[in-house]
Amino acid sequence: MAQGSDFEEFYQSTRHRVVTVLYALGGNMADAQDATQEAYARAWQRWTKVGGYADPEAWVRVVARRIQLNRWRKLRNGLVAYRRHGPPPPVEPPSENSAALVAALRQLPADQREAIVLHHLVDLPVAAVATQLGVPVNTVKTRLARGRRALGHLIGAEFTEENAHA
Repeated sequence: MAQGSDFEEFYQSTRHRVVTVLYALGGNMADAQDATQEAYARAWQRWTKVGGYADPEAWVRVVARRIQLNRWRKLRNGLVAYRRHGPPPPVEPPSENSAALVAALRQLPADQREAIVLHHLVDLPVAAVATQLGVPVNTVKTRLARGRRALGHLIGAEFTEENAHA
């Protein structure tokens, strides 16, 4: 328990200074807070070693600064790659059938929609759907049957209306 309270005391007495330094260096408070949080998490994981250093706060500052710089490097490299390769190709809009299916699925009760999506779109067996949803297998079978029946009526009605306007 003393180790945890030592770290807590260290954290409480140094966190503001570390965030302030990183904010001054980087100019972005959210980035400074994120990097500081990550550095303190790493210090906590190694507290038996870091706590014995002459200046554990300096260790946290160095680690936090490296985290901050690594994030900037990743952003810069992403920008360089974007400039080199250009934007990704545009994504095709969903097909008419996909849009009709999603619209119909939205009208189903959530439990039926979950069962249908997991079984038919994710391709899970009924037993796996039951495990994931935390319900008995027969409950999944019932939801699937009711959902399919409702989906058939909804999709059939949508296609009939759609064809009537065509």
